[in-house]
Amino acid sequence: MKILVIGGTGHVGTFLVKQLLAQGHDVVIGSRGKTIVPEGSPLYNAKQVVSNSADPESLKDMAEDRYEVVIDFPGTAYNTYKAFRDTASHVIACGSLWMFGYPHVVPTPEIRQEKCPFEGYENRYIQIQEMIGDSGKHRAVFTAIMLPNICGPGKKPLETMGGRDINVHRALKEGKPVYLPDGPEALIGPCDAEDIANLFALAVNNRTAAAGQIFNAGSAYSVTASRFVDIYSDIYDVKIPIEKVSWQHYIDEISPGIDNWWHFYAHMQPDISKAQCLLGYYPAYTPEETLERAVRWMFDQKLL
Repeated sequence: MKILVIGGTGHVGTFLVKQLLAQGHDVVIGSRGKTIVPEGSPLYNAKQVVSNSADPESLKDMAEDRYEVVIDFPGTAYNTYKAFRDTASHVIACGSLWMFGYPHVVPTPEIRQEKCPFEGYENRYIQIQEMIGDSGKHRAVFTAIMLPNICGPGKKPLETMGGRDINVHRALKEGKPVYLPDGPEALIGPCDAEDIANLFALAVNNRTAAAGQIFNAGSAYSVTASRFVDIYSDIYDVKIPIEKVSWQHYIDEISPGIDNWWHFYAHMQPDISKAQCLLGYYPAYTPEETLERAVRWMFDQKLL
């Protein structure tokens, strides 16, 4: 199949393009042209086109080249779907588990829990619902895949402050204390980018089963915040002390941004049973394994 991957040079996109090329698909990467793919990279065998998916006119021009499948990673799926729904046969969007709002059910199914506190995600979720309702009314069907915390080689992994700060990782490597909020602990669900890419590939190759569906990607299980710290202790081979502080102190002084402290407030354990049943999705890496792969990548990149 001829497949357009918008954002194909990103973290998950890189793994997906490799998989699709290995399966024999004709893959085109759509990007702003800021990432240079070196000769010898597996992505070098994919054609590249310069595009701006935030610009509907740019997408209309791209839609003149007939693609069977179009995948949108940058969060511009609403533009992409409208541009390609009459020419492509399948449009697949990347979403986030956080779009479902604070989880009242764990593992969390592909069902709205409450309003998402992040405006951008909230708006995109409303758009996803509209596209799900429109799926199949034109030539294209629509699928959304909701991501948990993305981990694995290719990007700095989530650290114990809820960000991806290399200085925090250096402190973890040195065994510096970690502060966590007191009380019941949230579940954290690192999922390998390669596993996430595999779910996208399964949706590509199973159009009928994926049509009009929202699927969760995720690891087989999640870990508590304390276990998350202990995994880093094991990886760095150092004892990392944990000190508990009140929630108010934590969000005021330790990790004041909601983008960060939400990781330690809201459970991230997606229910992946629908993807398993309909698409045959089974993650290959545990949270421990994907974090170790990510740390090894940081060492290989001389970040640590």
